[in-house]
Amino acid sequence: MGRRIVVGSRGSRLALIQTGTVVARIREINPGLEVSISKISTTGDRDHRSLPGVMDTAIFVKELEEALLGGRIDIAVHSLKDLPTELPPGLGLIAVTERLDSRDALVANSGLNELAAGARIGTSSLRRKVQLMSYRPDLQAKPIRGNVDTRLRKVQSGEFDGVIVAAAALLRLGWAEKITEYLPLSAFLPAVGQGALAIEGRLSDADIARLVSPVNHLPTWQCVTAERALLRALKGGCRTPVAALATVNGDTLRLDGMVASISGRRVRQASEEGGAESAEEIGIKLAAKMQELGAAEIIAEARHGEKR
Repeated sequence: MGRRIVVGSRGSRLALIQTGTVVARIREINPGLEVSISKISTTGDRDHRSLPGVMDTAIFVKELEEALLGGRIDIAVHSLKDLPTELPPGLGLIAVTERLDSRDALVANSGLNELAAGARIGTSSLRRKVQLMSYRPDLQAKPIRGNVDTRLRKVQSGEFDGVIVAAAALLRLGWAEKITEYLPLSAFLPAVGQGALAIEGRLSDADIARLVSPVNHLPTWQCVTAERALLRALKGGCRTPVAALATVNGDTLRLDGMVASISGRRVRQASEEGGAESAEEIGIKLAAKMQELGAAEIIAEARHGEKR
């Protein structure tokens, strides 16, 4: 084909594995296409503060998006859960990969129900903290930073009694055997887009879109479209615990959502169903339903807390 494209990726082991799977698929679809990976360090990789204290929702994607806009890379691969719902002008979502397991996973010396009262569980996610405190209020949710293997080492060293991470991350790393327990969706609804990879590109580059769009997995695209529409319509800040999971069964899409106060004392959950082709409308409808249940008030309170 004589064409070359450059794919931007964070430099962590997990990010490079994720990007490698996308690159392999692009090459499979486009024999002869030269594809290279450019490693880019992001603010999230360099900032070692606890994530709940970092207010920028784009800390893992900003530098990749700057490289896209500057023409240094042609596409960027992200964990979809890291990608804000509002993208910079000129950029858009080209494709998403087939979602792996969307659940959260516990890595510990025993199952969640067997952990002793007071056990220290590491998580950088407000969503996971709220859900953990709702499920086992006698445990301690402690902030943790570092890549996945660093977090697991902190369990091995005894600094933490367990950590909660995305199951998909462990599966992609080939560490399924390290999972102590897959946490139930009934109590631990995942982050928007969790388990899927996003391919972001320039809206003006139709040729790149033509080369890459066949990677897209339609059922996953429909699911994450509904989830991201819900999050966008709710206008949740980065310090608002929001969770959502859509599933497609035949032509029907079901979307479950959760919004909680930072304290975890107020939780609102609801669901919406409809045709999979109307994924965005389903997300918007569920947001309206949840706002009627008090989600808007919870989010306003959280946003006020962000500004203080």
